[in-house]
Amino acid sequence: MLQPHAIPELVSRVYDEAPASLQARLLECLLRPVGPLALVTIAAGAFGRFLYRLQGNAMPISLDEAARITSDHVLELARYVEQSSPAALLQFGSMIADRPIGLATLSGSALLVALSVRKRPQPVDRR
Repeated sequence: MLQPHAIPELVSRVYDEAPASLQARLLECLLRPVGPLALVTIAAGAFGRFLYRLQGNAMPISLDEAARITSDHVLELARYVEQSSPAALLQFGSMIADRPIGLATLSGSALLVALSVRKRPQPVDRR
């Protein structure tokens, strides 16, 4: 059985193992559904610097900005996103599935398996 905390932990590990260019794209994916209040409160405000991203013409996250975000920050962000916008985690999974480097890690493969189990319909108990 999939543990409730497993997906955010796997997201954090994938982020930690990803090259900087992929980290920036993964952050953009996770930050998409996050509003301004959450940006300044998640991970003690670590994502507050991304408030500019709420504008329609925002620049992509730079490699330097992504390098300042730790896997612990991403863990807190992934926990928030799992609760507020689970579909964003499926997009995260698609993003790593589309890149060979994303599947090259054990964490990336485990995350894809966990996400596929999660989105599979659960059997109905008809007792």
